[in-house]
Amino acid sequence: MNALIARGLMFGNLIEVSSPQLVERYNRALAHLTGRTTALGDFHIDLSGYSPEIGDEFGDPLYLNPDGANRRFILLSTAQKEAPLLNIRFSTSRGILTQFIERNEAQLFALTARDAVAGELQGSVYAVDSPAKLFEIRQITVEADTIGGHVADAAKLGRLIERFRREPDGWRDEGLIGEMIALARRTGDVTRVPISLPAMTFEQGNFWTSLFGGLYIFRDVKFPGAISRQPVGTLGALPVAQAMDFSHRNHIADWLERNQLAEPIVQARGADAGAILRQKMDFILLDAADHLGIEVGDARRTELRKVAYRLGTALPEEFLGLAALLRWAEGAGPWPRISSEHPAYFYTLRARPGRDRDLVNMLLSELSPMDVRQMFITHKERFYEAYRGWSEPKRIHVADFLAREYQVDKEGARQALFGPEPKMDELARPEMRAGPKPSRDLRDIVGPWGAVRGRG
Repeated sequence: MNALIARGLMFGNLIEVSSPQLVERYNRALAHLTGRTTALGDFHIDLSGYSPEIGDEFGDPLYLNPDGANRRFILLSTAQKEAPLLNIRFSTSRGILTQFIERNEAQLFALTARDAVAGELQGSVYAVDSPAKLFEIRQITVEADTIGGHVADAAKLGRLIERFRREPDGWRDEGLIGEMIALARRTGDVTRVPISLPAMTFEQGNFWTSLFGGLYIFRDVKFPGAISRQPVGTLGALPVAQAMDFSHRNHIADWLERNQLAEPIVQARGADAGAILRQKMDFILLDAADHLGIEVGDARRTELRKVAYRLGTALPEEFLGLAALLRWAEGAGPWPRISSEHPAYFYTLRARPGRDRDLVNMLLSELSPMDVRQMFITHKERFYEAYRGWSEPKRIHVADFLAREYQVDKEGARQALFGPEPKMDELARPEMRAGPKPSRDLRDIVGPWGAVRGRG
């Protein structure tokens, strides 16, 4: 992973913890949550307070998430909201933690100035011992306090103040007054500077989890379904109408269409389809060259074109399908028939705008694994897993590309590939067609004025 780390593509934007005071606060929070402390004098933490250095020290990358279902967190600074989230078990965790910090930023800023804040993302289950258990997680509640209990003390002090004001002889109650003074020494004047960190609850609708080999659960769509990376038969009974795995390409394609979750790149509004298709083709060529041991120089397009000429009739089907679609998009060829059985099919799609856009793009990246840029952007867990299995030349070429073409303008790259961030009025779901079809064809669903029947 050294090439990624050196280019800021892995462990980038982690928060450094090096002052003795912050290390001491972190250890108090760590002992409170796990009963353990670190001997390290400096380390880095992510959004949740997880440290890869401490994970190595403990030999436990899940020391803040032992059961996999209820992630714990340690906040030393509100700046953690800009840090990545490592070792993701649920795709919703980053969004939940970020929203929690942003909605309580003023309070958290004041609280972390005096102590560490520790808490937990509490689901409705204590452990996920079977895939079916995942369907019981409907909400995630975030509860947090400082290690010194400032929030709880402030709430207690507030109740005592109300009691003092309400009782006619409260000013004579020395025990009540003494308790209020003792609490005020720890909390400050809560009448002027209130301390409040209420529990927040978030809906857990559609999500991905790394548990059980990787599983996508879509409950809040017209036609609910679950899609597994592992053979679906290994998951047992699931409380959902349609369960699929990655070998069920036709079923997944039909399900995506019936739920109106994906659209062809050549149809997407504002997309430079030609540029996107060319880049996908480059990644496919790089993968083919790597498997055949063909030297690609600096892996730029001119070098990769030589690989295409060299491969000739042995070019991958994914490449040939995208090349045919590119010719059509540029008016240089007929409309290609690319059904869901074709290896190039999922490379031709992107998620439609809406609240599930990122999750669907995450799914599509697993169905089109040679598009390493999309996988890096939408599914870093899978990207890092794939990266470990590549040859050293491919690692260097991909790392150089991402640093050169993506890292310098992340927002622009994301918008060019996936469109603008969804607006509130885009969250409404349109009416969707039903009717199972065993094999989807791009011919049936693309074109600016409906289905395309040819171009000439």
